[in-house]
Amino acid sequence: GKHPIKKRFLRETGMRLSKILLILLGFIFLTALYCKGEEAMAFTISSPDISEGKTVPKEFTCDGLNISPELVWKDAPAGAKSLVLIVEDPDAPSGTFTHWVVYDIPATAVMFAKNALPSGVKQGLTDFGNARYGGPCPPKGHGEHRYYFMLKALDVPSLGIRDNAKRAEVEKAMKGHALAEARFMGKYNR
Repeated sequence: GKHPIKKRFLRETGMRLSKILLILLGFIFLTALYCKGEEAMAFTISSPDISEGKTVPKEFTCDGLNISPELVWKDAPAGAKSLVLIVEDPDAPSGTFTHWVVYDIPATAVMFAKNALPSGVKQGLTDFGNARYGGPCPPKGHGEHRYYFMLKALDVPSLGIRDNAKRAEVEKAMKGHALAEARFMGKYNR
């Protein structure tokens, strides 16, 4: 040929590029496999009573019985020694409103039955001023509010704080101890 050096250069460059592409594709494939495995073990929380992103049934609100829904979680990280649950409404007129704070939940627990808590867990003060579940209760005519049920897995067996603690105390005590968080959301409008 007319340009043997140019052809050799293009052939070698093409081979190098195909090797790099092959390595990249292998890496992407392995990453996808690894992530798929991780996804299967994702820490999750849900409720048979409240569908993700849907309306919270009246019985769990201030317009109904105002009782806590059944909550179920799975695949907490291996190092989890306790859990903390916080339920909040970020759409409240005065800013985020805390509806429930539960801490020192044993890592062996996998659910809360409807309107019940396992013995030994502690409840913190809500923005209603009491230490118990307070269901969705947005101001009438304020539109739809979102209610986040957030469960954190911690690397300590207890926060070492008293019952009826304020949310800020609970958050301060768990700082640096969270291993993972699971959450789901329901909506309510009055």
